[in-house]
Amino acid sequence: MYDFFNTGWVFAVLGELSIAALIALVVLRSGMIRYVPNDSIGVVERLWSSKGSVKSGLLAGQGEAGLLPEVRRGGFHFFAPFQYRVHIRPMIAVTQGKIGYVFARDGIDLPAGQTLADNSRIDDFRDARAFLERGGQKGPQRKVLREGTHILNPALFVVVTEDQIYSLSLGKQESDYYGQMRALLDERSAFSPIVIKETTGTHGSDQIAVVTVQDGPGLMKDELLAPDVGDSHHAFQEPEAFLAAGGRRGRQERVLVEGTYYINRLFATVELLTKTVIPVGFVGVVVSYTGRKGDDVSGSDYSHGELVENGNRGVWREPMMPGKYAFNPYAGKIELVPTTNFVLMWKSGESGSSFDSNLREITLITKDAFEPLLPLSVVVHIDYRKAPMVVQRFGNVGQLVDQTIDPMVSSYFKNVSQTRTFIELIQSRSELQANASLEMRERFKAYSLEFEEVLIGTPKPQAGDTQIENIMAQLRERQIAREQVETFAQRQVAADKQRELNEAEQRASKQKELTASLVDVSIKENQGAASVKAAEKRRQEIEALAQAEKFRQELEGAGRASAIKAVGEAEASAIKAKAEALEGEGADKQVMQAVMMRIAEALETSRVPLVPQIQVGGGSGGEGNALSTWLALMSSIKASELVKSVDEHA
Repeated sequence: MYDFFNTGWVFAVLGELSIAALIALVVLRSGMIRYVPNDSIGVVERLWSSKGSVKSGLLAGQGEAGLLPEVRRGGFHFFAPFQYRVHIRPMIAVTQGKIGYVFARDGIDLPAGQTLADNSRIDDFRDARAFLERGGQKGPQRKVLREGTHILNPALFVVVTEDQIYSLSLGKQESDYYGQMRALLDERSAFSPIVIKETTGTHGSDQIAVVTVQDGPGLMKDELLAPDVGDSHHAFQEPEAFLAAGGRRGRQERVLVEGTYYINRLFATVELLTKTVIPVGFVGVVVSYTGRKGDDVSGSDYSHGELVENGNRGVWREPMMPGKYAFNPYAGKIELVPTTNFVLMWKSGESGSSFDSNLREITLITKDAFEPLLPLSVVVHIDYRKAPMVVQRFGNVGQLVDQTIDPMVSSYFKNVSQTRTFIELIQSRSELQANASLEMRERFKAYSLEFEEVLIGTPKPQAGDTQIENIMAQLRERQIAREQVETFAQRQVAADKQRELNEAEQRASKQKELTASLVDVSIKENQGAASVKAAEKRRQEIEALAQAEKFRQELEGAGRASAIKAVGEAEASAIKAKAEALEGEGADKQVMQAVMMRIAEALETSRVPLVPQIQVGGGSGGEGNALSTWLALMSSIKASELVKSVDEHA
């Protein structure tokens, strides 16, 4: 009994356990209870329904058999047995700083010309039923997923991230399609935002991003870039706002600068370019390809093209000053125009700037039929205010040099060379350079250029030309001869200097004796000078004494003459009186007496001896002496005549 009882109990327990296991197995197999982990979601599939299968679309939103729009979160969920199946899928995770792309498997088909699904009416992907009922469009969506965890129905939405593809796969062909989409996104670096940093490197602060929008209405006629529509779209990060503001498909005029931008790379692609730098010494003349047609502001006197205000299509009136600019290179072209002096060299193998690479020596023809090559350099300056005119007229500085300056300069020197022989061309280089500076300055002004200076090199022969070298050799021989003459003259001067040096050395050796002799000479010269001074002083004294004596004698003579005159007048008066008193013989005697007194005074004054020391033969009896002679002479004169003479004298 005991054994039988124990054995029956065991079988009873085993029977109950088998029934429980069978019930549990039936419950599990029937899908009545399903557990969804908290890090996952459950996509519910209705296996059968009295309403049949889904007639259109992908999801069964009206009680049909098929995938349901709603998903189940973590925990236990209860279903009718054998009617539902739950597909467990992980939640969608987008890594920090990354972007996830959403593709809708179901919805309204995209219209022609539209690339991405419109999210203006529905942009909440969490409610699949609302997405379909409110007109959500199938295909790649304009809205992207930012970093975080997202609960989306993978039966309706396929999310492609950098790490994986989140979806409820329906077949290999579809899997291949999303694989290709992921490869395209990888090629565009679409899972990372656009980051333009303030650092150096590949994506440094010297870069900008040019955006090309792949969706929206096309560009208008004659437009190359889509015009800027403002910043309501937050730098292309909100496609719906961009399109609502009037944004158009194509390359955009607006560029992106430093910053981080979460842009749907299926909506807009980005091209990183370098910023435009206008270096110091240059200005940038903008030739704009976009904008409205502006009015010509160049003036009526300028007929070489139009200048427009900045922002319009054409050549901008105001150039860009030196600096760094976020200029869209697809919106126009910037021609750099130097504002400092730059040199143009007409010389093979050498360059003075980046604009003279095509210049060569100028081939001349001289008056005497020589054909030398003339190297030269021209210094040019462009006023920054006239830079837009230069670009409008010539296109750029390179074309200005090749098409205008080179022909003008070459023609000038060709014309000048025909008026001079080759030797004159060489010898008159300074004059030719001065004249060229004056004449070419006026020519350059006509092209809005400022001519600074021309520097002419030495003419040289062309390859294989020996005639010019012969002329040069003759000139060199002439110069050598002149230099030899000058050398000989200098040698002669050197010889003279050598002789003077030798004499100086000899004088130096005899300096003591020479000094002594010079001192003696100096002493004697001083003594002679002293003697001359003394003699001169003596002469002056004598002259002074002689002058004094002469003056004294003149005074004495004048006094004596006055006295004699007075005495004579007195005597004459007395004689006259006596004569009148003594008429006849007495008068003659009186006259004779006066005459004798005069003679006596004269003899006394002259100190002549009355009786001469040597006697000259005469008469006898002593009558031949001087006294007797004078007496005889006097006696013969009539007294009346003597008186008359005395009166006249008085």
